[in-house]
Amino acid sequence: MRQADLEPYWNTNVARHPGILRAVPEGCGDALDVGCGDGLLVRKLAGKAKRVTGVDSSPRMVAHARRLAAGEPDLAFVEGDFLTADLLDEGYDFICSVSAIHHMDFEAALTRMRELLRPGGTLVVVGLARESSPTDWAASIAVAPVVRVIKVLRRAHGPDGMPVANPQMSYGQVRTAARRLLPGSRYQRHILYRYSLTWEKPVR
Repeated sequence: MRQADLEPYWNTNVARHPGILRAVPEGCGDALDVGCGDGLLVRKLAGKAKRVTGVDSSPRMVAHARRLAAGEPDLAFVEGDFLTADLLDEGYDFICSVSAIHHMDFEAALTRMRELLRPGGTLVVVGLARESSPTDWAASIAVAPVVRVIKVLRRAHGPDGMPVANPQMSYGQVRTAARRLLPGSRYQRHILYRYSLTWEKPVR
């Protein structure tokens, strides 16, 4: 796969890709990207997992992802609602989702990711949330100038046609739900208006 196919653009979602790729377990067999968009992260994951599937509810984005991944037999794309999509019954060794979970019912989506993850597997969710406390607002205001500069310097853009939705949950609500649904998960708030949840499913 050409390098141009792996780094065609940069934005605040793509900024989280390196950390996601570092979290892929050694010897990963099957990986799943929830809300894959144009499949950029799916194509990157191909270097880390034997087989990678992307799922997205946008017919336009899935069609674009399939065109960009043409000729890659170990990359597959499923068009449909993640909560009901036909995915591997035996699950995945690695599941990730970038700025997509706020388009879905958060608890239902996180629960299905948990259920689809194989024991010993890793889940990484990068999401957006809304400010709801003085601490939240202070953090956002403090980093705003930095974010603007980074976006200009990196020429943030793309891909066209991505669905947009405002997050309904606050950072605090995300943390509380994650603690309950993914005991032991690691929560981190990032500078570019994103948070991440990382969880390793216990081996029974």
